[in-house]
Amino acid sequence: MTDAADATSVPANPADKAVIVVGGGVAGLVAALECAKVGMSVTVLERDARVGGVIRREDVGGVGVDLAADGFSTRGGVVAAVLDDVGLGDAVIRPDHGGRWIAGAAGAAPLPAETVVGIPANAWADDVRRHIGWSGAWRAYLDRLRPPLTIGQEQSLGRLVRTRMGDRVRDRLVAPLSVGGYAVDPDDVVVDDVAPGLNAALTRTGSLAGAVAAVRAEREGAGEGLAGLSGGMSRIVDGLAARLDDFGVEIRTEAPVTGIRRSRDVGARPWLVQTGDEAVAADAVVVAVDEDAARALLADAAPQLTSLAVDVAPTVPLESITLVFDAPGGAVDRPGPVVHAVPGTRRASTLLHQTGRWDGLRAEAGENGVVARVTFGGPGDPPATAALDDAAATAMALAEASALLALPLDGVRLRGVHRNRYEQPPPATARGRAERATRARAALAAAPGIAVVGAWLAGTGLAQVVEDAVAEADALRRGVLFGGVAG
Repeated sequence: MTDAADATSVPANPADKAVIVVGGGVAGLVAALECAKVGMSVTVLERDARVGGVIRREDVGGVGVDLAADGFSTRGGVVAAVLDDVGLGDAVIRPDHGGRWIAGAAGAAPLPAETVVGIPANAWADDVRRHIGWSGAWRAYLDRLRPPLTIGQEQSLGRLVRTRMGDRVRDRLVAPLSVGGYAVDPDDVVVDDVAPGLNAALTRTGSLAGAVAAVRAEREGAGEGLAGLSGGMSRIVDGLAARLDDFGVEIRTEAPVTGIRRSRDVGARPWLVQTGDEAVAADAVVVAVDEDAARALLADAAPQLTSLAVDVAPTVPLESITLVFDAPGGAVDRPGPVVHAVPGTRRASTLLHQTGRWDGLRAEAGENGVVARVTFGGPGDPPATAALDDAAATAMALAEASALLALPLDGVRLRGVHRNRYEQPPPATARGRAERATRARAALAAAPGIAVVGAWLAGTGLAQVVEDAVAEADALRRGVLFGGVAG
């Protein structure tokens, strides 16, 4: 976030500069706040009837449930800074129950303790052999004996693990986290992004297991992890909207934008944003929509971006089905709260046992209440529920929840169901994403006063989206206020 010195060192006329933000998701709202804080005149245009994008909370079976992210990474403190800014710093909570499990053909067990992105430091540890078996442990042990031919050079996580430790470690420990957590194949994950320092540690230690141990030792006490908000993650949307209102920002909902073009009037504001029958003039525009919409909107304003080749892992269609039900004795002691399936062993990829993560939600759900979100789909694998009607999709989700929670659900009293279909952008760690984002921003150099933010460039995850939105909004406003962008 921008400090007080920045806010007081802007030119005397920031209010004369008009900024239009297209898209009222979290990226757009954060960018709007960064511009509004220095006194710029900001308008947010959102096509839907509500702001917040994928961040929303709905009543399902009498329980308020987060339908997308129910928490955020504390990495870098960027989300915490925004929450402090909007008065929600005291609402941050930590999970009451942590841990991830992996479910394979032989059932579910905790992710081994001594791992980095699923790669074990000791293949012989009991919690590792439980997943990969004796033959997998022997193969992984060969990592210690292999010559360091390409150590420190491999950038594909999947290829690195397969080469050094074998298929069982890759398929049964690494792939469930990559596919279940981010819908990306581990072969398409960049080592240096997902596990900073691992390649360098490989060079020092001479083995992948040794590198994992070294990285774990370096990370100890780093203080990174998961956090949430008391009352649900949708509060960040409410907080941002209220803070924007404090600065006089106009938020227009049900205001779809159909185009962005240069103004032809000399001396006028350089950009025109078309919404309905109105062309709104602006000195700067922040485009905070998905990739397809951004390319279409900027076809005239930034044709270089529109023609930019798509050479990164594609978005993946997913469907999450949230179930709220009563189970005898609840499910507090069941696996989780996150259970990732070994790819190919289940129809679902992940189960998020939300009442197993947050005590506040458990209290709301009641003594025997369970809230579980079952996600279907993955890279190259359309959701198994895609062609099913609601009854059949619910039955499949219940069956998968039963298996992944190891909880018989025959005759369960189902209180409510919610289906959520969406496209998952590649994560920040996906191969080619960082390079493509750099090229996309370079293409915008021909359109000064235009910025693009959102998960399709920043990568999935609230921390990545917020950090990127803050940085891009800061660069944009500096260009408008100091860099001579015409207005």
